[in-house]
Amino acid sequence: MSDRRQQALAASLLQRAQLWRDAEARSRRLAQGRTEDARDATRMADDYRLLAHDLARARRLLPDSRTREYLEAAYARAHATLHHGAWRLGATLLTLFRDDIPAVVRWLRPYILWSSLILVLAMGAGYALVHRYPELIALFASPDAIASVERGKLWTEGLLNIVPPSVLSVQILSNNIVVSLFAWCAGFLFGLGTLYMLGLNGLMLGAAFAFVSLHGLRDQFLTFIVAHGCVELSVMCLSGAAGAAVGEALARPGESGRIESFHLAALRSGKLLIACVLLLIGAGLIEGYVSPNPRIPLGARIAIGVSYWLLMVLLLSGWLFGRPRRPAA
Repeated sequence: MSDRRQQALAASLLQRAQLWRDAEARSRRLAQGRTEDARDATRMADDYRLLAHDLARARRLLPDSRTREYLEAAYARAHATLHHGAWRLGATLLTLFRDDIPAVVRWLRPYILWSSLILVLAMGAGYALVHRYPELIALFASPDAIASVERGKLWTEGLLNIVPPSVLSVQILSNNIVVSLFAWCAGFLFGLGTLYMLGLNGLMLGAAFAFVSLHGLRDQFLTFIVAHGCVELSVMCLSGAAGAAVGEALARPGESGRIESFHLAALRSGKLLIACVLLLIGAGLIEGYVSPNPRIPLGARIAIGVSYWLLMVLLLSGWLFGRPRRPAA
């Protein structure tokens, strides 16, 4: 097929965008029970055939476009509306954790790599700044924490004598969940907010590590964070990646338009936040009960941290709930 003919066919396909939006709107109304119009129900079969036909053309003419992604989502929604049975919570959750979330993680893989790189570079920058200019720690830590480290003690020592583990866990997991949700929502600012969140948290962590190292507390600091830190930092990168995907959909919307691209990216990446919240609840419990407890040896802390990180990998890959189902090519 010549390039000119292919471009003409693609242009004629894109002219049907309003038909797709109408079909998706009918599908949403029927799925959510917001319509009693019999015409919506009778036209769903026609919509289904329309979307299937145009999706096949889009896969051939526009294989790497957002138009294809939009049609796949609309087709899947129409298929689910036509063939849905009785809603079952268990089956829905199984599909979410076994199939949907692993698919989102695969889609976000490049964003996860970039988010991890940004966090690591920011940590390195924070470490270098405070190691060279220790007085800059005042930009990242509170005066009480700085004074405690200068006296030769971590600010976490004796924490359980002040706050009960249950209260401490709730405070920590609440704060971590808010930070992760904010990292995702910050992506709505064309991804710049997510970049700021990753950079700021990386600078703070690197600066703290450099400061405690200068005062001979590096080993104690690592002992404190090893049980919960791996999963917390991983979840920060995951939520940052989800926010970056939304930001790119706004900055580079493609053929389907900025509003529709944003809508699809937000819905798709938002599924990952469910897993992130669950992981942060576990990390908060570990940070409240295990990390500040001086009676727990380093070996046990490492085992807990590694085991929980491996559990996170199994959860995000879908293998925790059985073999994930790959979508048909």
